[in-house]
Amino acid sequence: MQTNFFRQLAKLNLTGDLQMTLRPTEENSFVLSVLLNNEQCGDEARKLIPPLNFRGTAEELDNGFFETLGTPLQTASELMVDMESFMKQLEEAKKQSAMEKEKSDKEKKEKEAKEKKYKEAFQKAEELEKAGKYKEAWSALPKISEFPEFAETIRKKQDEYERHFAPSLFTENPTDNVTNDQDTKY
Repeated sequence: MQTNFFRQLAKLNLTGDLQMTLRPTEENSFVLSVLLNNEQCGDEARKLIPPLNFRGTAEELDNGFFETLGTPLQTASELMVDMESFMKQLEEAKKQSAMEKEKSDKEKKEKEAKEKKYKEAFQKAEELEKAGKYKEAWSALPKISEFPEFAETIRKKQDEYERHFAPSLFTENPTDNVTNDQDTKY
C-alpha cells in the first residue's frame, strides 16, 4: 500500500517541527493533536500557539485532514518566522540605538573636554595678562588650529596682547618717531 501522506506534508512547506499525537478513544474514534514548534523563533509568545485538535474516526480524519490542517499550520509557521524576524530586527535596532547613544555620548565627552581645555588655556592667558606678562599671555592662548570655532575670540585677544608687547608701526604716527630719533642724533 502506498500513501502520499508525507508528500502532502512537504507541500505545506512548514518551518519548524511538526509534533503529532494520535490517541485512540472509545467507539473507534481518535483524537489527533498537531502542534508546530519552531525552536528558531526566539519569541516566547510562540509557546502560546495552541495545538490543533481533531476528533473523528479513521475515515473522517483521512478525508478532511489536509484540507483542515493546511491553512492553520501554514499561518502558524509564517507567524513564527515573522516573530523571529521581528525579534532579530528588534535586537539590531537595540544595538544600533546603543551604538548611536555611545557614539553621541563619546562625542559629547570629547566636546566637553575640548571646551574645558580651551577655557583653561584662556583663563591662564588672562591671569598672565593681569600680571602684565603679555608675551606669556599671548603664548598661553589656545591655538586657533586646535579651536577653529573660537578663532575670532582668540584673534582679538592676540591682537590685544600684541599691542602691549609689540606695538604696530602702522597704528602710531611714524613721523613722530622719525623726528624724535633725528633730533636726538644731532
